[in-house]
Amino acid sequence: MQRFTMIIATLTLIFSVSCKEHNKQNSEAESEVAPLAIKVKGTEVTYATDSTQLKGYIAYDENAKVKRPAVLIVHEWWGHNDYVRERADMLANLGYTAMAVDMYGDGKLADHPDDAGKFASSVFRNLPEGKARFNAAVELLKAHESVDADRLAAIGYCFGGSVALTMANSGADLDAVAAFHSGVTLPVMPNDKLKARVLICNGADDPFVSPESVAVFTKAMDSIGAKYEYISYPGVKHSFTSKAADANGEKFKMPLAYDAEADEKSWNSLQQLLKTAFSE
Repeated sequence: MQRFTMIIATLTLIFSVSCKEHNKQNSEAESEVAPLAIKVKGTEVTYATDSTQLKGYIAYDENAKVKRPAVLIVHEWWGHNDYVRERADMLANLGYTAMAVDMYGDGKLADHPDDAGKFASSVFRNLPEGKARFNAAVELLKAHESVDADRLAAIGYCFGGSVALTMANSGADLDAVAAFHSGVTLPVMPNDKLKARVLICNGADDPFVSPESVAVFTKAMDSIGAKYEYISYPGVKHSFTSKAADANGEKFKMPLAYDAEADEKSWNSLQQLLKTAFSE
C-alpha cells in the first residue's frame, strides 16, 4: 500500500511539472506570434543643404524592432503641410518608415495658387539645388535607426510626383517611385539612369495632364524597357487624393476634386508596388 501511494505521488508530481512546462511553452509561443501593436511615432526634423534650411517629418512604428524599408514623400505645390504628414503616418501604419520632405525650405507654405506656382517653378528652375534638397532628405532618412538603408522608395503628389519622377530619372538610387495626379512633362525625362519601378496614377479628366504629354512620357519609358504602370481613372480630376481638393477648387475656381474611389484604388496600387519592389 505504501509503495502504491508513493507511485501515485510520483505520477502526480510528474504530471504537475509537465503541465507547468507545457503552459510555459504555450506562453512563450504566444509571445513570439503576437507582436506588439503598431505605435506610430511622428517626429519633426530639421536638415539642410549648403544654402537652405529644411523642415521635415519622420513617422515610424516605434514598437517594431526590425530594420524596415523607407519611403520619402514629396508634397503638393502648396508645400509641406498636414496632408503630406498624414500620408507619412499612413505608411508608418503599413510598416514602413516614412519621411515627408521639404522642397521649398523652412517649411514654407503657399496659400494661393500664384504663390504655389512660383515656389514649384523655382525648384525646377534651379534643379541642382532641388536635387540637393531631395538628397539631403534621403541621407537623413537612410541614417534613421529604424531604416534598412538598402530599401528606399519615393512618392509624391502633384508637384511632388514630378519631383519624385525627376529624381528617379536623374539616377537616384530608388527601388520604387509613385506619382499621384502628377504632370509627366519633366525637367529630366526617362532615360537609362532610371533604376526604379514606377507607378503613376492620374485622373483621365485632369486638364493639367494632357494626353499628348502622357504619350510622350510612356513612349520614353517603353524605349528604355522601364518597369512601370500608368493608371488613368475615368472621370477623375486633378488632386483626387486630397480631401481639401473640393474646397480649394471652389475657392480658386480650379478643376480640382477629391475622388474617394480613385484615392483608395491608387493607395492599394502603391502598396502593391512597394511590396513588389522591396521583395526583389
